[in-house]
Amino acid sequence: MTDPTHAPLHTVARGRARWHRGVVRPVLQRRTRVAPGAQAIAFVVGIALALIAGALLLWASGNDTFAVYGRMADSSLGGFDAISRTLLRATPLAIAGLAVAVAGSMGLWNIGAEGQMMAGATAAAGLAMVAGDLAGPMLIVAMLIAGAVGGVVLIVGPALARAYLGVSEIITTLMLVEVAIRIVEWLKVGPWKDPESLGFPQIAPLPDQASLPGLFGHVHIGVLLAAALLAAFWMAVGRTAWGYELRLAGSSPATARYVGISLQRKVLAALLISGALAGLAGAIELSGTATRLEPGLSSGYGFAGIIVAALALMRPAGVAVVAFVFGAVLRGGQAIQTLGVTSSIATILQAMILIGALVAAVLLNYRIRWVRPVGHESEPTSPPAVPAPGRAPSSSGSSAPEASDV
Repeated sequence: MTDPTHAPLHTVARGRARWHRGVVRPVLQRRTRVAPGAQAIAFVVGIALALIAGALLLWASGNDTFAVYGRMADSSLGGFDAISRTLLRATPLAIAGLAVAVAGSMGLWNIGAEGQMMAGATAAAGLAMVAGDLAGPMLIVAMLIAGAVGGVVLIVGPALARAYLGVSEIITTLMLVEVAIRIVEWLKVGPWKDPESLGFPQIAPLPDQASLPGLFGHVHIGVLLAAALLAAFWMAVGRTAWGYELRLAGSSPATARYVGISLQRKVLAALLISGALAGLAGAIELSGTATRLEPGLSSGYGFAGIIVAALALMRPAGVAVVAFVFGAVLRGGQAIQTLGVTSSIATILQAMILIGALVAAVLLNYRIRWVRPVGHESEPTSPPAVPAPGRAPSSSGSSAPEASDV
């Protein structure tokens, strides 16, 4: 008798194929209509359900749920100082989310915003070293421009590859994140090493006049730049012919070609603008909150921008709201560690809140359909007979799938 654990490979493969054909599988199907205001309701419901799940996690880990949630709310929204700290975190999230949304408006995914932020910060820091004698306003403007250029430099290769070779921008932009970080690490111990660091590997500090002016509390003028960029993108995409062509090229490439729109140019424009915004976010983070360039300067804001843009459905107004909520979650997650909540539990709690909002957004715009193959009950063990010439093959063994809604 043959040992089933040593069955021939073709037998195992045939059994797996039969099992997959017989299993009912879920498929997401976009809803044809979403009620006005439903997005906001789904967002709130998703966060509420995540908070309930988080309460169970806190209870299971031996923490006081009400004290933890109270600390999160108080540290992020409970007063002038708390709100200013939340806005400080929301600023790079909003610009990074906008960078992803610009590409997403054409159906592209800039996964490498994290690396472009580092490239922008690196370019801004380099300009500050070279032109450190400039007056404050001139130096800051030059640093911001250099940051945008740095982001463009890092994304121009993936943009050209996507536009003219069809190479996925997801892979190329993601791979360059590590390159940008390694360049900063090399500069830290190489040509940009601070000679006065007493042997410690670190880059020389920025000039005093390179810091962004403050507005109130912990907020600097970067929040005004973020608001201006969000408003400009909303106007450009929703109220101009350029924005209409960008959305048309992303939603229906065949139609765009028919009316004479160059898809290559639109891909290049969307990705280059996306990279410039991400680089600008890096320059703002450098001059607004840091004193010197470090490999961990971006703090994951570039990757978080992907979540912000996805939850906002690539809409500028949504990006602003989601970035503020995300900033509050990050600030609250940091503050609850003073109550004895471990960093791992705090991170899980933040992730649960964001996943809850993301799942709600997905289920709002898509419905689940269960697809069941038909005619899989009996599978032939031998090859089917070849029909005689002039005779049509039998259609009794059809295996067209049938779908049913949940």
